[in-house]
Amino acid sequence: MTVAPSSLHISSDFDSGNIQVLDTSNPLQVKLAIKPDTKSPHFQWFHFKVDGLTPGHTHHFQLSNASQSSYNKAWDGYQAVASYDQENWFRVPSDFDGTSLNIHFAAEQPQAWFAYFEPYSRARHDQLIKNALQWSGCELLATGKSVEGRDIQLLRKGSGASHKRKIWIIAQQHPGEHMAEWFMEGLLERLEQGSDPQMRKLLDYADLYLIPNMNPDGAFHGHLRTNANGQDLNRAWQNTSPQVSPEVFFALEQMSQYGVDLFLDIHGDEEIPYVFTAGCEGNPGYTQRLATLEERFRTHLSALTKDFQTTHGYTRDEPGQANMTLACNSVGQRFDCLSLTLEMPFKDNNDAPDPQTGWDGKRSKQLAKDVLTTLSTMVRELR
Repeated sequence: MTVAPSSLHISSDFDSGNIQVLDTSNPLQVKLAIKPDTKSPHFQWFHFKVDGLTPGHTHHFQLSNASQSSYNKAWDGYQAVASYDQENWFRVPSDFDGTSLNIHFAAEQPQAWFAYFEPYSRARHDQLIKNALQWSGCELLATGKSVEGRDIQLLRKGSGASHKRKIWIIAQQHPGEHMAEWFMEGLLERLEQGSDPQMRKLLDYADLYLIPNMNPDGAFHGHLRTNANGQDLNRAWQNTSPQVSPEVFFALEQMSQYGVDLFLDIHGDEEIPYVFTAGCEGNPGYTQRLATLEERFRTHLSALTKDFQTTHGYTRDEPGQANMTLACNSVGQRFDCLSLTLEMPFKDNNDAPDPQTGWDGKRSKQLAKDVLTTLSTMVRELR
C-alpha cells in the first residue's frame, strides 16, 4: 500500500535559521526562498527544519531565488547538507537549473534539518568557550559586545610575557561561514594535549590570541555576510566605529594593546572548491621578510596535508593595490606582520573529494591542527 504524503511544517525560527516558505501545497514539491541579511541585500546561507516528511518518498525543495544570491555561480557543483539529529550531517543530491537550487531528499525519517553548511550553533560556541577555559588552558582575556549585546570572547593561551610572539587567529567575520568556528574548535582541541611536543615548542615562543566568533549576531540570525547593522565586518577594518561595527572596534583595541606578530583570519569561500590562503602582498609596507614568511607557511602546510594547496585561489594583488578595508591587509600594514586570510570551501575539496560529506566540520577541525603544526616550525622567525 502506498502511503500518501502528509502536510509539511517548515520552520527556521531558531539559531542560524533562514528560509522563507512560499508554497507547500504539494509536500513533494516545496517552493522556498532564502531571506537576505538584515539591512543588507546579501543572501546565500539557508538553514531550515522540516516536519512531516514521508519515509520512503523523495521530497523536492526548490530554493527559487538562488540565481539572485550573492554568489550565484557557487551553486554549480554544490550539494546541500541534511541531518536527522543536528549532529550527523551528510550531503544530499542537489542541482542548480540556472534559476533555483533544487534539493532532492529521500526521506527515511519524518523530521530533518537542511543547511548550506554544517551549522555551528551558539550553544556549541558557549560550550567551546567553557572547554577552552577548563581543558585548553586558555584565559578569558577580554569580552567585547556585538551590536545586539552578544559576547565576543578573546581567549589567550600563554603567559603574556613581553618576549612572546603574539599570534592572532579570528573566525567567522562572515557569519554564514560556519566552517570557520569548526576550525577554531579543532585548534582548541589540540591545545588540550599538554604532552604534544609541537604545541610545547609553539607555546614556548608564542602566545595565541583567539576570537572564535567575530559576528555572533549575524550567525544567530542566519546571515551570510553582515552583522546586525548590515555591516560587512571584513570591509570595516580601515574605518571602524563602536556604533556600526563594534565587533571590529573591539578586536582592533585589543590588538593595539597586546601587539600582533602573525594574524590569521579564518573564512569560507562559496565558489572555489579548495583550501587556500590570501596574503597582504598588495600592502604598501609588504617586505621581503613577510614574503619569505608567507612562502614558508604555504609550503609547509601544503606538504603537511593534501587539504591545502597553493595553485588555486584569489588573484594576488599588485604592489600597493591592496583593499585596505580588509582585516588581512589592515592588520598586516598596521602591525608590520605576516597576515593571511585562510579560506575553506562550502562545497567539497577537489584535491581530496568525499561525496558523502564534502568539506565539513571534521575536516575544518583537522586543518586547524595542521596549521598549528606549521606555526610551530616558524614561530621563532615571526619577529
